[in-house]
Amino acid sequence: MENLTTVFVALTGAAVLLQAGLLAAMYLSMRKSSARLEALAEEVKTKALPTLETAQAMLAELRPKLTVIADNLTETTHSVRSQVERMDATVSDVVDRARLQIIRGDELLTRTLDRVEETSDMVHKTVVSPVRQLAGLIQGVTAGIEFLLGNRSRRNGSNRESRRPVPQDEMFI
Repeated sequence: MENLTTVFVALTGAAVLLQAGLLAAMYLSMRKSSARLEALAEEVKTKALPTLETAQAMLAELRPKLTVIADNLTETTHSVRSQVERMDATVSDVVDRARLQIIRGDELLTRTLDRVEETSDMVHKTVVSPVRQLAGLIQGVTAGIEFLLGNRSRRNGSNRESRRPVPQDEMFI
């Protein structure tokens, strides 16, 4: 059993040494990684932080300007909205007035055409009909005179061809 105890102690010692070696290797590996991370952090500090500081400075510088732009945009929107409302009211007023003027013009044209028609009927009744009647009367008198004169010339020996026939269509207009 003594031999066995020595073997176990030797195996335990070897395991402890192996663990110590692994821990040392891990320590060295972590030290290398830590050095790399520190170098990387330093590089970020030297390159990225100035950029971030510049961006922050620009943002701080632009913030009042952006506020002014936003305020101006709000005012412009309100102004445009009020102008559009005024323009809408003006266009509606113009359309209403134009509609009224068109209605008035239509009524005027209708009254004028009615009066022209009435005047045409009145002229027809007072001028054209009496003129036609007078023309018919004159034609009748002319035909009668021609007939009487035609009979005299027949008595005087004139032939029938010299007498002018009275057109029947002209008497009835």
